[in-house]
Amino acid sequence: MGILNMAISSIILVTFSILIFTAGAAFLVLSLIEKEKRAAVRAAMITVPMTTIYLLALLLPDKVQLAIILVSFSLMVIAGILFFVPTRVQQAEFNQPTDQVDEREIIFARARLEPGTPLYESYYRDHPHQKSQDDASREQTGLLSPHARFMDPLHRASAVGSFSLTEALREAVDGPISDEKNQSSVEDLTKTVKKLAKYYGALDCGITVLKPAHIYSHIGRGTGKYGDKINLDHTFAIAFTVEMDFEMTGYGPYAPEVMESARQYVESARVSIQLAAAIRDLGFPARAHIDGNYRVIAPLVARDAGLGEIGRMGLLMTPLQGPRVRIGVVTTEMPLDPNSYRGEPSILDFCRICKKCAHNCPSQSIPKGEREISNGVLRWKINPESCYHYWTIVGTDCGRCLAVCPYSHPDNLLHNLVRWGIRRSGNFRRVALFLDDFFYGKKPPSRGKTFLP
Repeated sequence: MGILNMAISSIILVTFSILIFTAGAAFLVLSLIEKEKRAAVRAAMITVPMTTIYLLALLLPDKVQLAIILVSFSLMVIAGILFFVPTRVQQAEFNQPTDQVDEREIIFARARLEPGTPLYESYYRDHPHQKSQDDASREQTGLLSPHARFMDPLHRASAVGSFSLTEALREAVDGPISDEKNQSSVEDLTKTVKKLAKYYGALDCGITVLKPAHIYSHIGRGTGKYGDKINLDHTFAIAFTVEMDFEMTGYGPYAPEVMESARQYVESARVSIQLAAAIRDLGFPARAHIDGNYRVIAPLVARDAGLGEIGRMGLLMTPLQGPRVRIGVVTTEMPLDPNSYRGEPSILDFCRICKKCAHNCPSQSIPKGEREISNGVLRWKINPESCYHYWTIVGTDCGRCLAVCPYSHPDNLLHNLVRWGIRRSGNFRRVALFLDDFFYGKKPPSRGKTFLP
């Protein structure tokens, strides 16, 4: 019997060592593939000693082996209870802003005002408190300036090439509608729209009823006359995401990040315009909403369409890519079946405890405290002026918050397993955050300053 017990103990210890080595080696290889050197080194630091300990335990007396096995199983049971039993269930706030947002007041519209022009004088006469900070940003070298701190001609040329295409597409957001209206069922039209969006290149797609709070009150950018009241009488909004490359976002706040940002604005514009044109060909009004020519607040539409939550950094946080997406929207009169907003309270809770984006924000524009009521909505409100001011200094759209967010890790089996635990358990969220800090760092370094030769 003693020999049998010893054989069983040996098998269990060897099994533990194999499992630890296999899991650690897999994480190490994955980290090298993702070019996460720190994570790979830390994986080796844990895997080798732990595997060695279990193998050396084979030389210890039977009672000591049994104790090690019991402790190991106990830790596994405790981990299962703490990390995988659902806890801390919360309800996501589903409030709409009480007032429409005037697009003229957002920082990107204000940045386009030229000193000395009638529009400039008129706007700051009505909003004098914004003038000094906006003028301070104008005095910097500027976004995409070849003389900005983190910009160079090669990377700038790539971003300019992409933004130029987005600019050229701004007149294509609307067009003629076919006289023959398609008579397919609402169910079939809904399936077709979602399938087309993904066929054109969208990552995920959702539909919501278009609400007044989704729509800007007045034109601040794009086609149409500056200051005109927006009349968008569509019934539904189709929102979708396109994925930003994990490696490229990791370069933020340096120039390669803005290359990728500009490229994905092109992709979201392309999908939006194609989808809107297809809907019009089926006989229904449809307008695409693209970078620089929005009539709606894209992140809010995407949230209500069930694609994610608005996180601490003020961006849409999707369940699998986090903020590492760009959003496209098409509004239409096509009869569709909207998605039911279910909320992602685990994302909001993780944002509440994480604060990694806030601690890594170069301009300290992301709040570190709790959510507050702003325009009738409980949310974290960033400082868009200080954020944009930093852009005008470095010449890029930074993206540091996207790069460091734990949700931004690639969409693969390992990271999705962690996301699954985060979704189920508040205890696991805290452990996941600790592990993310341990393997990737509380302040992960940028991938570097250059992507091109």
